[in-house]
Amino acid sequence: MGKDTRVTYQRRHAYATRSNGRVIVKTPGGRLTLHQIKKKTRGPHCGDCKIALPGIKHLKTKEYKNLHKRERTVSRAYGGSRCASCVRSRIVRAFLIEEQKIVKRVLNEKKSKK
Repeated sequence: MGKDTRVTYQRRHAYATRSNGRVIVKTPGGRLTLHQIKKKTRGPHCGDCKIALPGIKHLKTKEYKNLHKRERTVSRAYGGSRCASCVRSRIVRAFLIEEQKIVKRVLNEKKSKK
């Protein structure tokens, strides 16, 4: 017969739920112990297109307060909340709207001169 490989939870929460992830690890002394696994986080996503923001770590909300500012955001307008393509489209949209206003103003001036 093989060695008994059953291990017991060392902490209070003794059910195999998503939040109570464990992995069996063999110690140098030959004993089997349980290491607790943290849940993976989703990380920050773009508010417009919902893709994950590149360049920003996937951490729990509380852990962001211990990071440097350069690790929390990207050095760009809307750095930590919008992706680059969405920022680009916002800038282009704003530019086109301004151009449209100028064209409208010029047409109104021509009309008033006539």
